[in-house]
Amino acid sequence: MDHSERIKTQFAPTGVLRVALNYGNPILVGRDDAGAPTGISVDLALALADALGLAPRFVGFARAAEVTSTATADLWDICFLAVDPERSGVLDFTDPYVAIEGRYLAGPRCQALDAAALVASGAPVGVVNASAYALALARMPGKENLVVFPSIEGMLAALDAGRIAAVAGISGVMAAVAKTRPGSRVLTPRFMDIQQAMAIVQGRPDATAYLREFVADLARRGIVGDILERHGVARDCAIVPDQPGLVTGRKPYL
Repeated sequence: MDHSERIKTQFAPTGVLRVALNYGNPILVGRDDAGAPTGISVDLALALADALGLAPRFVGFARAAEVTSTATADLWDICFLAVDPERSGVLDFTDPYVAIEGRYLAGPRCQALDAAALVASGAPVGVVNASAYALALARMPGKENLVVFPSIEGMLAALDAGRIAAVAGISGVMAAVAKTRPGSRVLTPRFMDIQQAMAIVQGRPDATAYLREFVADLARRGIVGDILERHGVARDCAIVPDQPGLVTGRKPYL
């Protein structure tokens, strides 16, 4: 088996590139009017499948935690998640290709004027279980005030009922939620940059090396920026490596 075939086999042992999609992150993935997957993650997956000469198959999950927990269940081959040390125990990540702000949304009863005041107040803050921001906040000051929920719907219901003072999440999602809840507001500054990357199930070294170079090359050539803009995300959110581009061309590595 030559190097190219070995890489393809590591990426897709079933002969199809199975792509895990996290529908819990609407910044990166959603559905069109016909119900088909669409978004930044989908476009990146299609670019990879095209470069490899493989047919893609999308496997949908409601939350990031479900993607991570099934990494060893042979349900998918690659995924799109925020980089986090806990996830690196089962996944090999590329370098991040986009940074998305994490911010607090204060409910109408919350008196905090900014993010620091919220943390200092000791008020209960909702997070979604095993989300990137929940994992990060669990290592930050104020972690004792976090209230973990299995879903964003449950978290927002608790906010509406006044059981928690604020919630944490992706900046764009928090801004959309604020528009539907009078008196709520997004606090500044951000509490983190959520760095999103592609990842592959561990134990596929040749495919891992290929994926890392593939994502870096797309970033350097401006293709990641193009994809972000196409889906309404500012181009300057893209993370571009400092090194010169590795390869140019439509199918750069195989």
